[in-house]
Amino acid sequence: MSSRAGQRALLLLAGLFLVSLALRPQLVGIGPLISDIRRSLGISHSVAGLLSTAVVLCMGLFAPFAFEAARRFGPRWAIAGAMGLIAGFGVARALAGSAAAVISLTIPVGIGIAIAGSLLPQVVRESWPTRPVLATAVYTTGISLGAAISAAVAIPLAHSLGSWRDPLEAFSIATAALALAWVALSRGYGARPPAAAKLPPLPWRSRTAWLLVVIFGLVSITYYGINAWLPASFTERGWSQSSAGALLTVVNAVTVPTNLFLAFRGDIFGSRRFWLATGASLQLVGLLAVITAPGLGWASAVLIGAGIGLLFPSLMTLPLDMADSPVDVGAMAALMLGGGYALSAAGPPLLGLLRDIAGSFTLAMWLLLAITGAVLLIALLTPHERLRRHPRQFSAPRLAQDSQ
Repeated sequence: MSSRAGQRALLLLAGLFLVSLALRPQLVGIGPLISDIRRSLGISHSVAGLLSTAVVLCMGLFAPFAFEAARRFGPRWAIAGAMGLIAGFGVARALAGSAAAVISLTIPVGIGIAIAGSLLPQVVRESWPTRPVLATAVYTTGISLGAAISAAVAIPLAHSLGSWRDPLEAFSIATAALALAWVALSRGYGARPPAAAKLPPLPWRSRTAWLLVVIFGLVSITYYGINAWLPASFTERGWSQSSAGALLTVVNAVTVPTNLFLAFRGDIFGSRRFWLATGASLQLVGLLAVITAPGLGWASAVLIGAGIGLLFPSLMTLPLDMADSPVDVGAMAALMLGGGYALSAAGPPLLGLLRDIAGSFTLAMWLLLAITGAVLLIALLTPHERLRRHPRQFSAPRLAQDSQ
């Protein structure tokens, strides 16, 4: 690859990082604010859980359509348009008056997150075929950092500006700025494919693909359940709202160095199964501490964050390992993300319903613990060959082709 192509590849990687910063604030930022939102809108815990479910369900239902958007408009503009949805409807949601309107306007926000997030693995496979974990960890680090920042600033912004709506507006404005930065940094990438290009079929009959759906779905249930309800579970135990919200900041902040560690070690040490099992083990111990030793809340947040930091990028790399071309990566990722997010969408309202029934979040946390245990068992019992690591040399990355 020429020096010019290398420079453009680095700019594109920076662009992916900025895109990823916008993919979680509209979701994770809700967690610290959920008590204020419930009081303001007069809704139950289970209904409040729909604010997370609507986003996650859209991420599942619309992930398979991301490739069609990329085929029609090119990946560059498909991602830019998706960020426009997040920003525009994010502002509209923040300004909406009723609970029904707030939940309804969450749907297009979720569609934007689904399209942008689903295209990132395809961009990685096209541009960094020999270092997939490094490039994947860069954007998953951005996702974690965006989540950590939104969790950290949500309560301070709400208190200083006067309402839970103000942080959501701020996140939306920031997303619009990041969209413009993506367009500038991705110049020369993602030219629109020929109109005759055919969509790859989703691997419906692949048992390996459905294994990925199950693992990703279970991990997502725990991730979004933690981000939706961990602060509320500690406020009901006497923690202040700011301290409980800070626990979520710790969870997401710890994922950042963990992602970076995996970025430099994941391609050269250990199997995917090793990293998945290690991540699930850390999260399991952290959740057990949440239930049995709430006084160790900060330590449990660190363990949970470290577990997430190993699980999520490892899972996002698996479609790159198992597919033979960039478009096949898109198909495999679309099924994994679509099915996995659809499965996990039931998590937040189900956990909220358990809270309404039981009167505390203890039962809900036990459910998250059991699901994490299932992930650990799947990782340990799945043969290495099913979760294999075999980077392939595909055709020259698009950036290199464009520069020649």
